[in-house]
Order: sequence, then C-alpha cells, then structure tokens
Amino acid sequence: MQRYPMTPQGHAALEAELKQLKSIDRPRITASIAEAREHGDLKENAEYHAAREQQGFCEARIRDIEAKLGGAQVIDPATLPQEGRVVFGVTVVIENMDTEEEKQYKIVGDDEADFKSGKISVNSPIARGLIGKSKGDEARIETPRGVVEYEIMEVVYG
Repeated sequence: MQRYPMTPQGHAALEAELKQLKSIDRPRITASIAEAREHGDLKENAEYHAAREQQGFCEARIRDIEAKLGGAQVIDPATLPQEGRVVFGVTVVIENMDTEEEKQYKIVGDDEADFKSGKISVNSPIARGLIGKSKGDEARIETPRGVVEYEIMEVVYG
C-alpha cells in the first residue's frame, strides 16, 4: 500500500472535502441527473450529459481521497525531535546565495502543496534538496534555470 505523508491540517482538509463531496455534491448531482431524465430523450439532452460527466468527476475524486486517507501517514512536526534538521512538516527559510533573496517554505504532502502560499510538496526538487540539512548548511538545487545554491537560514518546527 502506498503511503501518503501529510500534515494534520492536510488530513483534516481532505476529510472535509470528502464529507462535502459525499453529503452535498453527490446528492445534488444525483438530483440533477433525475431532473434531466424527466426532460425525455437522453441522446440530445445536454443537461443529462453534463450532470453525468460531473458525477464521474465527483466519484473519481471521492475514490482518490478515500485511497489517500486510507494510506495517510499523518506527521505532526510539533511532535518530532527538534534537532534543527529540515524534515517533513517544517517551515524553512532559505537565502539564494547569489541574489541574497530570502524565501520561506513549509514542506507538506502533495495534496497540500500551494506554491503561492509558500507550501511546497515533499517531492518537489526544492524540498528534496533541503531534506536532511540543518541551519547554516548549503543546498544546491537543480531548477529549470540551472543549479541554484541556497543557505538554510532557519528551520521552524510546528
């Protein structure tokens, strides 16, 4: 079974989405399908086909979330030994050694990643290059524009 690392917040968000899909979206889509069926000929009924397509997307997302929750490995960084190393769930402040530009990222699971809000996937090149390093260490990260060197300025747990 594949394991999906996620923070407690990411796990709660997936559970909330699953509840929304099962208790609100699924019944609404079922009602839309029933209503569209009442309009007669299903071959040329665009509402029916749109509702069926929406139902397919909804059911696929439900299966996807259930699989991820079933294989969830919830990791709370606040409970980890705080040795100052970059691990899953921490927030890390890094400085580009060429431009001296600082960036802050929280390392999270794939479903939680949102680059614009500073959350990067544990499987991203940046996170993979930082994992295991400590404050003051340098990391060489392969980016689309070439290798970039960063210095780890701060590691925050929790």
